[in-house]
Amino acid sequence: MLSRSIACVAIVVIAQGLVFARMKVQVEYDKQFNFKPMRTWAWNPKGRGDVKMARTKDDNAEEARQRAEPIIVDAVNTEIVKRGLTEGTFSADLFVTYYLLLTNTMSAQTMGQFVPLWPVEDWHVPIGPPATQSLKMMNSGSLVLDLSTKEQVVWRGVARAQLDIVVDEKKREAALREAVRDLLKKYPPR
Repeated sequence: MLSRSIACVAIVVIAQGLVFARMKVQVEYDKQFNFKPMRTWAWNPKGRGDVKMARTKDDNAEEARQRAEPIIVDAVNTEIVKRGLTEGTFSADLFVTYYLLLTNTMSAQTMGQFVPLWPVEDWHVPIGPPATQSLKMMNSGSLVLDLSTKEQVVWRGVARAQLDIVVDEKKREAALREAVRDLLKKYPPR
């Protein structure tokens, strides 16, 4: 019986680790725009992208950009060709811009959070000030890829994930490449 309990706990811990590692990808696009004639792409002439950070007062967005941008640029250059687009010039059909957003998230649960405000004797929940029972603080990040014409954004993909701040460079690079790959798999829209 004890070994079965330990196995159940191990499965829950492993499953939670997989949930936090999973990336959530969302894509939106202009439904009136015709993507079929789009053949060429180029990086946005105003700049490839930007990094925004809101974690600590010591954040250095420029340092993060210098580390992340070469990976993102290489991944986009590799993956966008698989989508049927060839690299163009300043007169390209579509322009690519990236945004890397890094922040902290927090979730908390308190005792009695999910019970009605009035007392229910059968639940045996004491009435009183809430006490925190679960507190989770995580670093989170989003990679946004915009495809635009000269006038407007016509396709936007966002990949969100919980991040482990102490992860090594190879895992960080793999996560960025996976985000770009998963986003561009959804281009062109069907």
